[in-house]
Amino acid sequence: MPEDKSKNPLRTLTPHLTCANAVEAMEFYKKAFGATEVMKLVSPDGKLMHGCLQIGDSYVMLAEEYPDYNALGPKSLNGTTVSLHLCVDDVDAGMQRAVDAGASITMPAADLFWGDRYGQVEDPFGHRWSLARQIREVSMEEMQEAAKQFVDCPDAAKA
Repeated sequence: MPEDKSKNPLRTLTPHLTCANAVEAMEFYKKAFGATEVMKLVSPDGKLMHGCLQIGDSYVMLAEEYPDYNALGPKSLNGTTVSLHLCVDDVDAGMQRAVDAGASITMPAADLFWGDRYGQVEDPFGHRWSLARQIREVSMEEMQEAAKQFVDCPDAAKA
């Protein structure tokens, strides 16, 4: 069935992030990743009930933590199992922009075996972001062989 984007601009899958200080998170994502605000619904006490940002051609929704409804962010959960993958034109500049806005580097940018320049940051709200740009084509066979060497390397986690 064809999509009618005139009624709903969202993609098939849209991340919905929960965190403490979600209004601040929206401002951080504007600075760090060039997000533009689509909408923001704030409760009378100043908490973000629902927000939506656009980054490139994709959307990210946000909401404040509400422990009474079991809506907790990564800081309250002592970490996250999710990384948001962001395709950028310049990984190093993108990571520096995120760091300048308050993110911490968790994996420095490097040219990796699957053909991407790739690095990771953690934002001040506990969400992990990977920044990537394809720098070369790699066949599946090459990738599988390189992955074996990468896993066998004692410093692979530091790459």
